[in-house]
Amino acid sequence: MDEETVFLTMDEKAEKAVEHTANEFAAVNTGKANPGMVEGIQVEAYGSQMALKEMAAITTPDARTIAVQPWDKSTLKAIEKAILASNIGITPAIMGDVIRLPLPELTGDRRQELVKLVSKQAEDGRVAVRNARRDAMDALKKLQKAGEITEDELKTDEKEIQETTDNSIKKINDLLAAKEKELTTV
Repeated sequence: MDEETVFLTMDEKAEKAVEHTANEFAAVNTGKANPGMVEGIQVEAYGSQMALKEMAAITTPDARTIAVQPWDKSTLKAIEKAILASNIGITPAIMGDVIRLPLPELTGDRRQELVKLVSKQAEDGRVAVRNARRDAMDALKKLQKAGEITEDELKTDEKEIQETTDNSIKKINDLLAAKEKELTTV
């Protein structure tokens, strides 16, 4: 592995950690309908597990309702069962060939639980970024031991990796602050 590969790998892992954290946040119910809350739910259909977004059109007809319209009507019951099993706190209602998911009003306690949940998800994202930093630092130290880079280059590279780490963690913290604000605003 060379210096450039170390940096590319670090950047890629850090960016994936930020994206994953953002996707986790999108799935958290803030009282406003968002297709991201349900599109990742795994449904048992056709003898395998499939993501809900691969089986149905997911829309938000109004601010407090998510509508799920399966492309194959025979999967209605399987989708309803998967939504109930996902434990997202929404009770599905089948209306013809559409499943409606009315979002319940968030209580103060539920909002606090969700703030704790997103805080944990943010910490998981920060840990992933720090792990990427550790891997990159280890790779650079191996390059230096092998004589492929000098001590000065190692110091410069470590600073650059720390900068990438700090930027990624700042992005996660910014996402967290926005999500906490969204959750605590009634």
